[in-house]
Amino acid sequence: MTDIDKSFTGVQALKKVSFDLRRGEIHALVGENGAGKSTLMKVLTGIHDKDAGGISYLGHPFNPRNPKHALSLGIGIIHQELNMMDHLTVAQNVYIGQESTVLGGLFLSEKKQNRRTSELFKRLNININPSDRLGDLSVGKQQMVEIAKTVANDNLQILILDEPTAALTNREIEELFRIMRDLASQGVAMVHISHRLDEIEQIADRVTVLRDGENAGTRDVKDTSKADIIKMMVGRAVFEQPKEASRVPEDAEVVLRVRNLSAGRMVQNVSFDLHRGEILGFAGLIGAGRTETARAVFGADAIDSGHIEIHGKPAHITSPEDAVRHGIGYLSEDRKRYGLAVKMSVSENSVMASYDRFSKAGFVQFGKVARATREYVDKLNIRTPSIEQIIRNLSGGNQQKVVIAKWLIQDSDILIFDEPTRGIDVGAKSEIYTLMNSLAEQGKAIIMISSELPEILRMSDRVAVMCEGRLTGILDIAEADQESIMHYATMRETGVATHAEN
Repeated sequence: MTDIDKSFTGVQALKKVSFDLRRGEIHALVGENGAGKSTLMKVLTGIHDKDAGGISYLGHPFNPRNPKHALSLGIGIIHQELNMMDHLTVAQNVYIGQESTVLGGLFLSEKKQNRRTSELFKRLNININPSDRLGDLSVGKQQMVEIAKTVANDNLQILILDEPTAALTNREIEELFRIMRDLASQGVAMVHISHRLDEIEQIADRVTVLRDGENAGTRDVKDTSKADIIKMMVGRAVFEQPKEASRVPEDAEVVLRVRNLSAGRMVQNVSFDLHRGEILGFAGLIGAGRTETARAVFGADAIDSGHIEIHGKPAHITSPEDAVRHGIGYLSEDRKRYGLAVKMSVSENSVMASYDRFSKAGFVQFGKVARATREYVDKLNIRTPSIEQIIRNLSGGNQQKVVIAKWLIQDSDILIFDEPTRGIDVGAKSEIYTLMNSLAEQGKAIIMISSELPEILRMSDRVAVMCEGRLTGILDIAEADQESIMHYATMRETGVATHAEN
């Protein structure tokens, strides 16, 4: 690909981008959200037409008409959102449109199709029953089925994987990487788009960095450090050192006190305090009950028993509306499902929790809405062409900032950040971290749930650790490290009293 240009409604997504791919290599493609990674690959697979530039494939000029045309010539793409049919069997998904038949095509043959799928899976060392219903498989297994579906094209030369590990467990990631290495050994070239820089050295041969729609450079992975890649991505060094000491004064007010909170099987007898200006990290393994605890505090899930105080006064919270009235804002781990109306504008999303403050006699005061939105677009450095921009057109990091703006406009004192940097790039992560620290310095109290231990250690003043629905320990950041956190994250009985709230 040489000097590729692509624009969308006046926004230059790609500016003279050149990219090459060698037979049998795994080539990582990284960059901040909005850098142009997915757009470049969509040009290669015919989803988007290029505005300028040229593509050469196997030594010949190449202009894909659409993804089907690209796949017929050996270029397949697997998107982050899987494109499968849950109600069909594995084999039916793999050979959709290429069904096995008998009697001259008069009848479909499930037996023949299952046998073809078994032979394909054997070649890929995939251990999945072809007759299983796809919807019954884990996300990792479904992804392997989609890879197999693409590889079923015997002509496959290039496989593009867009954020393939985003929803996988560590074991599923290892299995995916094994399949990728097997395909590479057979001569298939792969493009691996990822935000997870630690994966790059594990799986990639070369890495290309895009920044603001331009190629910032291509490097051999063996000669490149993670810090080098980050600097290429954001144009500056980004430091990820753990916090060494809490920044919260010893006499800081307890703004939220939770005692003996129980809510279903995943929240059992949880107690903790949250102080003004504190970032309290919640760590634990998947299924530990961290999100469920946050949802119970926010009134999204019913509480079976327990006691909540806000600013020293009992708080009866039975719904999110109650929580908002008590000054609590909740940034869900699934911002598109629970935090945003993706078909509405930046301004509409920003004031969604505060329309009563911008209404008079039943009418919305749109001038006040616009002024408030512009204020927080500027304060939070939200990159948007206009406050009327539809939210789904923003990058993940900027979408997250709009959710934060929503709760700041509402003037929430207590903010619950559930996986605040999931799905956003390293530059946007750094901006979110800076913003969270600034909010804490202004006196906001923050609960931060994260599955990334480096993030917990970088941001938290204290770390609350959960295991199987119980709070097993609370550590001051000065005594917390990955080993001590994992100790409490795997402890099946409550931690000792010196590490928990009294």
